[in-house]
Amino acid sequence: MQQHELPARFDPLPAGTVPIVPTPGYPGTFTHTPSQPPIRRPPGRGEIAGPIALHRKLPCGEANLAEPIPGRPALGQLIHLAGQVLDEDGRPVADAVVELWQANAAGRYAHANDVRDAPLDPNFRGHGRVRTDAEGRYGFFTIRPGAYPVPGAAVWWRPPHIHFSVLGPSSLARLVTQMFFPGDPLNPLDHIFMAVPDAAARDRLLARPLPPAEVGAGWLGYRHDIVLRGRQATPARA
Repeated sequence: MQQHELPARFDPLPAGTVPIVPTPGYPGTFTHTPSQPPIRRPPGRGEIAGPIALHRKLPCGEANLAEPIPGRPALGQLIHLAGQVLDEDGRPVADAVVELWQANAAGRYAHANDVRDAPLDPNFRGHGRVRTDAEGRYGFFTIRPGAYPVPGAAVWWRPPHIHFSVLGPSSLARLVTQMFFPGDPLNPLDHIFMAVPDAAARDRLLARPLPPAEVGAGWLGYRHDIVLRGRQATPARA
């Protein structure tokens, strides 16, 4: 291997996996996406092997968004969302920090910047953080988010989706992405979802529904595995 040649696991993603930016019709692209392409350089020891013990710097344990106050569940369809964080070879990533944030059942975020005329739910905080176990598994109890319109000249709606930020064992392993629900009629109309050109890559953004017998009567279950790097990586979506 030449001095500046990247190892195979750091090869660029296949064509069609990287989202098209700026996303047409989405003004938030310019606040979420760098204006210049990344500067590529050989990964060093710090990028491959560190930092470690991120969960000590980012306290985890906020897994129940749907009922942060016992006996006072949030409004909406209760769901259990779980999966694994994997590396480029399909191996589980233990001790990864998985952060989640989302809109409530009415499609509104519990954030000062969201001033849309939609109700807030006092029993829903809309964000959480957990740590993966030895098998790379994570899980959240939450509610299915609602759709909401995107402000701008061309009116279009974001389908129900959930944001993820995953910090793995190294700085190169961080991924910010979104998860979508299969079969939602707004998915093919969403500029952000469709900004990933390759259909197979878009499929990796879709959760997989679980049989009710695996989850129980109180929740709908979904599985969503997140691959941090490699040719099967989950596409990044801000």
